[in-house]
Amino acid sequence: MPTKKAFPQQQTNSSHQTAEQEKAGQIPKASQSPFPITGIGASAGGLEALEEFFEAMPADSGIAFVVVTHLAPDHVSLLPELLARKTAMKVVQAEDGLKVAPNQIYVIPPNKEMAILNGSLQLMEISKPRGSRLLIDSFLRSLAQDQGHRAIAIILSGTGTDGSLGARAIKGEAGMVMAQARDSAKYDGMPQSVIATGLVDFILPPARMPEQLLNYVHHLQKKEGPEPLAGEVDGRNYLQKIFVLLRAATSHDFSLYKKNTLCRRIERRMHVHQVDKLADYVRYLQNSDHEIFILFQELLIGVTNFFRDPEAFELLKEKYLPDLLINKPDDHQVRIWVPGCSTGEEAYSVAIIMAECMAEMGRYFAVQIFGTDLDEEAIHIARTGLYPESICEDISQPRLTRFFTKKDARYQIKKNIREMVVFAPQNLIKDPPFTKLDLLCCRNLLIYFGPELQKKVLPIFHYSLKEDGILFLGSSESIGQATDLFGPLNKKWKIFKRLPTERSAQSVLALPRNRQIATIPEEKSTAAPPEVRKDVNTQKLLQTILTESALPPSVVIDDAANIIYIHGRTGRFLEAPEGEVTINLLEMARPGLKPALATAIKRMVTERQEQIIPKVQVKENGDYLDINLRIRPLPDVQAGYRGMMLVIFEEIDTPQGKQAGKSPGPAGQKKTQDQNDEIKKLEEELRFTKEDLQTTIDELETSNEELKSTNEELQSTNEELQSTNEELETSKEELQSLNEESATVNAELQSRIDQLVQANDDIKNLLDATEIAILFLDIDFRIRRFTPKMKDIFPIAATDIGRPISHFSSNLKEVNIHQYAATVLENLEKQEAEVMDNDRRIYRMRLRPYRTVNNVIDGIVITLEDITELKQLLEKAERLATVVQDSNDAITLLDLEGNIIAWNRGAEKLYGFSEAEALTMNITEMVPPARRREALMLIRSMDDPLPEEPLVTERLKKNGDTVQVWLTATRLLDSQKRPAFIATTERDLGKIKKEALQNLTGGDNGKG
Repeated sequence: MPTKKAFPQQQTNSSHQTAEQEKAGQIPKASQSPFPITGIGASAGGLEALEEFFEAMPADSGIAFVVVTHLAPDHVSLLPELLARKTAMKVVQAEDGLKVAPNQIYVIPPNKEMAILNGSLQLMEISKPRGSRLLIDSFLRSLAQDQGHRAIAIILSGTGTDGSLGARAIKGEAGMVMAQARDSAKYDGMPQSVIATGLVDFILPPARMPEQLLNYVHHLQKKEGPEPLAGEVDGRNYLQKIFVLLRAATSHDFSLYKKNTLCRRIERRMHVHQVDKLADYVRYLQNSDHEIFILFQELLIGVTNFFRDPEAFELLKEKYLPDLLINKPDDHQVRIWVPGCSTGEEAYSVAIIMAECMAEMGRYFAVQIFGTDLDEEAIHIARTGLYPESICEDISQPRLTRFFTKKDARYQIKKNIREMVVFAPQNLIKDPPFTKLDLLCCRNLLIYFGPELQKKVLPIFHYSLKEDGILFLGSSESIGQATDLFGPLNKKWKIFKRLPTERSAQSVLALPRNRQIATIPEEKSTAAPPEVRKDVNTQKLLQTILTESALPPSVVIDDAANIIYIHGRTGRFLEAPEGEVTINLLEMARPGLKPALATAIKRMVTERQEQIIPKVQVKENGDYLDINLRIRPLPDVQAGYRGMMLVIFEEIDTPQGKQAGKSPGPAGQKKTQDQNDEIKKLEEELRFTKEDLQTTIDELETSNEELKSTNEELQSTNEELQSTNEELETSKEELQSLNEESATVNAELQSRIDQLVQANDDIKNLLDATEIAILFLDIDFRIRRFTPKMKDIFPIAATDIGRPISHFSSNLKEVNIHQYAATVLENLEKQEAEVMDNDRRIYRMRLRPYRTVNNVIDGIVITLEDITELKQLLEKAERLATVVQDSNDAITLLDLEGNIIAWNRGAEKLYGFSEAEALTMNITEMVPPARRREALMLIRSMDDPLPEEPLVTERLKKNGDTVQVWLTATRLLDSQKRPAFIATTERDLGKIKKEALQNLTGGDNGKG
């Protein structure tokens, strides 16, 4: 096989490169010996699988692991840290040019594409747009090219199909592929996709993969590489032994299948069992019936889907089936055969287009479709007519609705379509074929047959079809050299019509060539074999011939000069040639007649006019017979026989003078006459030869032009197919990446939804917990959201969301909310006002634009804060301030932040600050640095009671002097018993002492 022949060269190149790098000092000594490199692909749900895998993998396995996952491009990956917790191996994030070493794990970084070259990781920017990134496939392909048979691929949980093409490349280089078992995968899209390719060697849960992987690697390291089948001694002989074992166990012969396909699949089984030699595998097959069955299953072809090449099916439905059925009687039964139907998709596709075609024509026939295959398990699946939900990608929604019934996650073929099809196991080569078919649909089966097998199958197909039958092949198949059996209807989609010929009957019925009937024309009889010509309407042919009265001996031929009917005694002009029996007129013509016949027939085929060639000399029993040769065109009496013509042999009576040679006369005169006759004959033959040569040259030139045109068409078709293939590959990759991206996005969206729900809950609780009435309006002043407190102002409920705020009247006096909101939208500036409701409660109303995170104005936010109690406290404070304004003590009022909001004359005298200056200050500005902590604790420790006794503290005057004061503090509470202000009374301690001393001195003096 080509793949296996490449092994020695790859090993040599690899060794040569390694030696050069070692000599140049480019690689460390530890990495000079070859070791396997395992590429691990994972995606959605892959973290758990990776952790299970590496937790069970020993740290000294001698294997290098490269992990490729689908990461969000704009997020930092935590995967190296997470994997490092589960293994003793070193886990690093891959860097550009990093040399891979055994017993280490390398993780792809975000927003990078990774490859491997000469054992070094190469990072590249991702050039493809989102939706077309197949990072796992890309790395595994480069791994296969770089490491050859030492490459290993493991596909773990994930959605989509990324990794399947990479696994194919690994297998192409005789590497090994593992896939996660379906029941252990959180998302089985990627594992199932690679399993479906038939390339997976082991299907295991992640925790069991390391054991099998180590067994495989240890076996691999015993020998540089598995011995290629082509290098086996007597390799062909061992292959034949495998075919014998398969035939004995299954009764099916695979010896005529294409050898490349067979060797690849046999080789795959050898890798699974870690068998080096084909001879050992043959012995293993001899001792294992189970392995023979598994190999048999792998050799069967099972790649199919509904409406493969949809354009071809549409063309068949719209054009060729109507042409086929238009002239059929109403009681006609349409017979169709689908050999190699696999699991039935192809057969049901044909049944569906037949149903649609008959519905469009308005005529309904009895339809019988035969679906056959070698694989009895596939036939069982086809009979059930139950298919997975994924078929919706191949079938349009109208067809799904019309021809299928949804059952859970599957689609069931409806009864009317199922009853059209009969499925049966059949060996196409050994078993009798179905006959009298209108359509034979055999797509992508011939490509697996060898040339000899194809030569056997195509005559069977020809024999099975009716005269106007259609052969429908796959786009990659052709009829080869069977151009005399089938004529093209559509070259692009390989749709052919059956041509009339006798060859297929001989092949199918296995008749000897001498059984072919070619009667020597002594009696008036037909010449064609009955199996081939039995459909010819003899009555019409006889009627055509007998319309000409008193006809000389003649024959009816087609445009290929094959004799269809013989009239009269033609033995003087025709004779059976030596060798194989033939009914071709040119082959049976006696000497001298063939050149004239060939020329006349060619002219007739071209011109379709009667041709007359006079005085043709035919050699008969050593003498010459003169005849006039006439060829007349005949009408097409039957669809299978076109271009027929009548060849008439008209004898010329010899004049008496011609017998001069037999009467006495001078010898010289007789000799001269014989020479002249001979010269005349030679000249006549030369003339015919020249004409025949010219005709041949003309035909050759025409054929060359046709071949040139055909070649151009084939080149154009090839280009179209290549373009179509590229488009299909691109679409497939985009769909795969889109599915994978969708899974990742869904996970991210779910996380975002959870965060959003939590944020909404937090906002709801925050708004509900506040005592502030808040109303959110959209750009059209419609209610978007509100807090429960707003219900005290507007009569609104949850069902009113979306209604304009102008529909509601508020409890506020002389306040037009709509007008305020319009002003805010117009000016884009916040508005603030104090308003009162009907209960005389006072609110601080604030309106401001609603801005999105993108700074877009999208509505209005209205807050109404109840400040009734605050107003009352301020009024009390104002009255208190009036009382204490004239006091000689320094009395101040502070808010909860220490800001001065009241200042009397006593404070002005004590500290020197005017009231205007003080109202702009914080109390900490009047406290020496050493006393500020004490002042702040006094203000902010709201839960602690204030000292009952006055405090002695210090304050700073305006001139910078420090004064000791006697301070008394009182907390002012609001209506809900919450601290609102702090009132302080401060007196100059020095002045108090002085006054006390004066009072004491004055008292004594008075007494004295």
